[in-house]
Amino acid sequence: MASLPVKPIPSGHLQLLHRNLITPPSMISAAGFKRQHILGVPSYLCIDESVRNIRSWGTRRRISKSAGVSMPVASAEDLPAVSWESWKPDKTTLAPSLSDVIWPAAGAFAAMAIMGRIDQMLNPKGISMSVAPLGAVSAILFTTPSAPSARKYNMFVAQIGCAAIGVLAFSVFGPGWLARSTALAASIAFMVIARANHPPAASLPLLFIDGAKLHKLNFWYALFPGAAACILLCFLQEIVCYLKENLKF
Repeated sequence: MASLPVKPIPSGHLQLLHRNLITPPSMISAAGFKRQHILGVPSYLCIDESVRNIRSWGTRRRISKSAGVSMPVASAEDLPAVSWESWKPDKTTLAPSLSDVIWPAAGAFAAMAIMGRIDQMLNPKGISMSVAPLGAVSAILFTTPSAPSARKYNMFVAQIGCAAIGVLAFSVFGPGWLARSTALAASIAFMVIARANHPPAASLPLLFIDGAKLHKLNFWYALFPGAAACILLCFLQEIVCYLKENLKF
């Protein structure tokens, strides 16, 4: 009868396995470990945060595989963890200076003031340029000019495309929930396909469907007020960015 070669286990691995299997429960519980039974074999999971970061269980799993020993162990990475970091400010960013606050706010004030003056000239025609989505566009352009949604391609393609989708949905379904739902879904799909991520544009179809005074624009709504106002906002963005870089206080 042929004998199979047996690979000896290194002494360091034997000591590690021996410690894992025979450590008294009292010592383990005092050190901050929790006992569990996995496939009938008792194992201990670290519940202390400082010990968990060592990821010793992942190391033991790799050691057992390299030694040819089948030992069921649970990894701390397999356990669901609740992270509260998303509810806290980003620690990697510095606190804004006074100029970082003043210049974007001044740019937003100037944008709404100019568009308000244009509204006065367009008032006899019953249309307005300072629509609500442009407030979100101003916040993106002035506060996070390097964000993907602030790219000129994303902004203009999304503004024109989503506005046209809103007009088309209103023409097919009329006013109501079906037109709003279809227009919003189609707008999100369009931005994904066109790789033009610009969240404020998704509100343009809803604005057109619910705004009776905008219906007279028909497909001109794809260019006005969204795309036309973005030209003004891009010009003001360049001024704000220049002031933030050269006039710091």
